[in-house]
Amino acid sequence: MAMLEQMEVTVEELKHLVSDQVAEGDTVLLNMGPQHPSTHGVLRLLLELDGEIVVNCIPDIGFLHTGIEKNMEAKTYEKAAVMTDRLDYLNTMGNNLAYSLAIEKLVGIDDVPERAQVIRVIYAELQRIASHLVWLGTQALDLAAMSVFLYCFQERERILDIMEMSSGQRMMTTFFRPGGLWRDVPVEFEEAVRDFLKTFPARVDEYEDLLTNNPIFIDRTQGIGVVDKESALSWGFTGATLRGSGVAYDIRKEYPYSGYETYDFEVPTREEGDVYARYAVRMAEFRQSMRIIEQALERLPYGPVRSNNRKFVPPPRSELGTSMEAVIHHFKLWTEGFDAPADSVYLPVESPRGELGCFLEGDGGPKPYRVFWRTPSFAHLQALPMMSKGHFVADLVAIIGSIDIVLGDTDR
Repeated sequence: MAMLEQMEVTVEELKHLVSDQVAEGDTVLLNMGPQHPSTHGVLRLLLELDGEIVVNCIPDIGFLHTGIEKNMEAKTYEKAAVMTDRLDYLNTMGNNLAYSLAIEKLVGIDDVPERAQVIRVIYAELQRIASHLVWLGTQALDLAAMSVFLYCFQERERILDIMEMSSGQRMMTTFFRPGGLWRDVPVEFEEAVRDFLKTFPARVDEYEDLLTNNPIFIDRTQGIGVVDKESALSWGFTGATLRGSGVAYDIRKEYPYSGYETYDFEVPTREEGDVYARYAVRMAEFRQSMRIIEQALERLPYGPVRSNNRKFVPPPRSELGTSMEAVIHHFKLWTEGFDAPADSVYLPVESPRGELGCFLEGDGGPKPYRVFWRTPSFAHLQALPMMSKGHFVADLVAIIGSIDIVLGDTDR
């Protein structure tokens, strides 16, 4: 009771969330977060504990709420693109891609150049690898494997350098734009990506040597946070969290975009549905992403990287000094924006965490009438009480890491 008074909540207020054991003094309530390294962001968990065993777990979100969807509705379609980087800050290129594809579908841009499509795929897969490196490093660190954390961030730095090379930014790139890319990649881009692909397979082997057959890691992950196939589907799981429960569902295969249907890759799955299975799936995804990037590099053509549809896409800078028509198009697009039809679209992509969907509704004007994002972290976090019940607090740490949540993705 003293603990409840300190938290400024009463048993009556919590009765619909926790068991009767709290009032009887058999269990206690404990705050975990929002300032806690193992909650992977500003997430508060209200834990009901019987000793060290989790009786109930109540996620409390909203500490990172930025109102991104409403802010996007106050901007023109082109200018709202910068908001997407702040959504899932470990998948900035992927967020750009979902938004750009949604606009292209809404207004009917169907001439995105092949070079832009291939570069989009390369960067989307590099971003997936970079995100998985953060997941692997922090998951290992949660379970006391400090070395893996340092190794992963060393490789992620190389990917951020490649992103900076093209966009001028290491994280908030806004590099993908409706109709293609912001600009072409520099001449050093292809060599930098190939150099990364030469060394990274050995790094993945090294991570697996440290963890896959490690008896301590196995003890902390196998049989923990088990979610069967039916439960995973009913809770709305997607991505590696779903594939770890045996469902081979991948947006790149089911609803291909950016030419993914022309690439040869597999969708890794595991049947166990536990923390270890989700680890194994993401480790396999490292190799599949490298496989896709290698194919993309082999087919990377020369040519333009932006659509020629001047109604929606600004003209190249090279034309501004020689064409008054180009200057007028540039001025109109950046001051007023373009009008989108009074229609609605939903466009999903496969983010590192699962299905990331962008819903746009136009009203005939230059600003979206409604913007909504379907984010995978939000769907996965809601199942945390089910996944953690009956486990130790230390196991809860492993479970949180295994669903790979990003709180910007959750709170929006």
